[in-house]
Parts: sequence; structure tokens; C-alpha cells
Amino acid sequence: MEQETMIEQEMYRRAIEFIPKRYPKGWGGVAIIRSEDDQYFTSVSIETANSSVDLCIEVGAVCEAHKFNVRVTHCLCVVRDDENSPFKVLSPCGVCQERLRFWGVDVKVGVTTPDKSLKFVTLNEMQPYHWTNAYPAEELEHYK
Repeated sequence: MEQETMIEQEMYRRAIEFIPKRYPKGWGGVAIIRSEDDQYFTSVSIETANSSVDLCIEVGAVCEAHKFNVRVTHCLCVVRDDENSPFKVLSPCGVCQERLRFWGVDVKVGVTTPDKSLKFVTLNEMQPYHWTNAYPAEELEHYK
């Protein structure tokens, strides 16, 4: 099996095993981020009484990668509607795509597909007309 496929399947396995542990009943979601040195960071959505201050599921894992100063290579977000629902992959929202671009346009992200298959694409494939194309790479903040 190809290395990329093994990484992607490992991320999905970790996600679907974690969700029932953290959310035994009802809705559940988790993000898994993989770093270049093969660390996996897991995060969940922060639940608050005021949903306007909630954060995306990926934020905790993004912060962990920053904390350890490691380069992110992959990100996957998986949710289920309740304990009897199938798992589904959510493409990262625009804000999370911006957060992940810190590590470059080659970061691979899991995306929602019509046939529910596990598929990863690069941020560059998701955003071929990204605003950063207007600037030289050396002028942009990025992982070094």
C-alpha cells in the first residue's frame, strides 16, 4: 500500500475510534492532524453555551502543532450526526484552510466527496486562486 494511503487510512481509523469514546451519544466530531515527524494531534470542537464563540474542530490540533513547532502535512475532520449515524468527512472551512496554509500549499486535507470515499487534496488544489498568489512567497508568513 502506498505511504500516503496508509497515512490517510491511519488518520481516519484514529478519528472513528476516538469519536465514540469522547461522544458516546449524540453528535460527535474530531480532527486529526499529522506532522512531518509522524506525530498525530487530535482535537474536538469546544462546546459553549454561546455558539458564537465556538471554534472549529481543527483548532486544538492546529495549536498543538504550533506548540511543538512541527510542520503539518495532513488534516482530517470526521463527524457523525448521532451514535447511529455513519461517519462523514468534512472539508475544512475557509478559516481552517487559512490556518493550515501556514505550513504551505502542499498540506493535504480530507474533503467531502459525493460517494463518501476517503479523499485528500492539497490546499493548492482546493484554492487555486488563493489571495496569496498576489504576493511573492517570501513576503508571506509561513513555516520555516
